[in-house]
Amino acid sequence: MRIAIIGSVGVPGGYGGFETLADHLVQQHEAQAIEVELTVYCSAKAFSERPARYRRAALRYLGLDANGAQSILYDALSLIDAVRSGHNALLLLGVSGALALPLLRVFSRARIVVNIDGLEWKRDKWSRPARWLLKFSERLAVRFSHAVIADNLGIAEHVKRAYGVKADIIEYGGDHAVALPPEDLPELPGLPETYALALCRIEPENNVEMILEAYDRARAPLVFVGNWERSDYGRALHAVYANKSWITLMNPVYDPAMLQSIRRGAAIYVHGHSAGGTNPALVEMMHFGVPVLAFDCIYNRYTTEGHAGFFASTDELHALVAGGPDGRGPQDHHDQGDALREIARKRYNWATIAEKYYVLLRIVTGNGEPEMAHDD
Repeated sequence: MRIAIIGSVGVPGGYGGFETLADHLVQQHEAQAIEVELTVYCSAKAFSERPARYRRAALRYLGLDANGAQSILYDALSLIDAVRSGHNALLLLGVSGALALPLLRVFSRARIVVNIDGLEWKRDKWSRPARWLLKFSERLAVRFSHAVIADNLGIAEHVKRAYGVKADIIEYGGDHAVALPPEDLPELPGLPETYALALCRIEPENNVEMILEAYDRARAPLVFVGNWERSDYGRALHAVYANKSWITLMNPVYDPAMLQSIRRGAAIYVHGHSAGGTNPALVEMMHFGVPVLAFDCIYNRYTTEGHAGFFASTDELHALVAGGPDGRGPQDHHDQGDALREIARKRYNWATIAEKYYVLLRIVTGNGEPEMAHDD
């Protein structure tokens, strides 16, 4: 069995959900001694050094960007190359390359598994033509794949409702967020002694302005990490809130030790994402065992199993921050944080997630369940 992972920037994984997923599939392929050949397709533009192998996986490079307008051609050429080089199982991350799937189904017997990601065509950041193309690609991905992966029940219900297809739910791991021992974490001077943390791309669909306004009104300490300089939207918000003494706006943090230290110091996590499925930032933060305030949508309710405070407006979030009708501030809800950490340990760990992927790929290719080496 020869598996090709297609659609990420590549490995070793940097910033990005699919890159982290691909990296951990490679890591678990080695750790669990899974007896399949594994290849990961990578964007040559993203790597100054291009080794032929990473751990036990082979790497193949294409000279195109994995994101943006070139992503369609990048994914399509990766799919074609994977078939030509003899791979019999193709794991496609995202729907950009789905335009090539009808052709592959005619000329290849390779089995195709697609993780359709979130409902990209619903995101406000895309133009109307881009949303149409993404929705069309999603339809092709579901129609011409042999199995569809949804990372959240809300996505699976959409696939069933829109296309009459049952998706396999395989979520996202987050235990890498707590991988470093506390003694290896840096001290972070300048942050409040007690603070709420928000961390996301600075986009309207992540309800950034709603979070900032609620904490500003409550004058409650908030640390918000994001790419403020990436867009006019982010720059405008930064100009309004950067000088508030109770709000700390930070640029993106990519260093794992620093990021873990910032998360570990938070008393509560505020999650404003309204689109997508099982969001990496949320499941990663659940491993820290702190209470969560999350935007009220099906994805966040499913991910947390309802163990969060939910808000759908600035007023609702302000009420939660100020203590809510029961008079308790969110920092008092330690039992909620413990429940979230237990959910994360059971559902959102990479050993479990990777095993589900490899089992599904084995089943789709008719090879049964994979043989794995376990300590027990």
